[in-house]
Parts: sequence; structure tokens; C-alpha cells
Amino acid sequence: MAAIQLQNYTLVITGAPYSSQAPQTALAFARATLAKGHRVDRIFLYGDGVHLASALSSPPSDETHWPGEWAGFLKESGIPGVVCIASALRRGLVDDAEQKRHELVASNLLEPFIIAGLGEWVESTMTSSRIIYFHAGG
Repeated sequence: MAAIQLQNYTLVITGAPYSSQAPQTALAFARATLAKGHRVDRIFLYGDGVHLASALSSPPSDETHWPGEWAGFLKESGIPGVVCIASALRRGLVDDAEQKRHELVASNLLEPFIIAGLGEWVESTMTSSRIIYFHAGG
């Protein structure tokens, strides 16, 4: 019987919560991946996927709070959640440093997400055995 080769993954989420299934599917995949003994190196949010890192999301009480679910999962698992800086700025999502840099009135990045450049994604392509994309579809 062949041994199972463990993999390490980077997950890229490009679909926004509440308008796509991408974040929900990615979270289920990440949990299943860890349960099977594989590793998730990082989560990278790009395009509309950056809305998943908004501290200002407030869905109705009878809906799942996907940004909160993801923040809890990242804290619990110690997996870095990286938000593309260009995508974030275009969509009004900033951390404290970008707030000051652009002289904005507030920051709204949900912890433990961090803002970084595409260099983080490039590094993932070199270090992860698999890059899995979760798109909005359509």
C-alpha cells in the first residue's frame, strides 16, 4: 500500500462573502485539509475576496458572519491571512499604517489579517506544493 504524501497549500480567495460561495468553500477545504494532516501555508485574499477581511461587516443575526469565522479559524490554526494591498485599497480596506499613509479617517482591517503585496503570493508559488483558487464563479 502506497504512503499518502502530505501536501502544503496556499489558498487564494477571489470571491466576496455574501455574493459568492468562495470563502465558505475555501474554509471547508482548509479545515478538511488540516484534518487530513496536510498543511495550509497561508490564505491570500485578492480582488473582491479582500472583503472577507473587513472589520465592518455586520450580517443579520441569522446569517453566518464569514469574516468572523475566518478570523477565528486563522487565529486558532496560526495560518497567516494575507490581503493584497492593491485590491484592498481599491475597495476601501486599510490597516492602521495605510490609514495614516493615505490620511484616511479610519482603518477597518480585521485581525489577524495583514496587508501585503503580491510578493507574498509569489513566495507561496515557490514554497507551497499546491495553490488552490476559490473564485466567485459566474
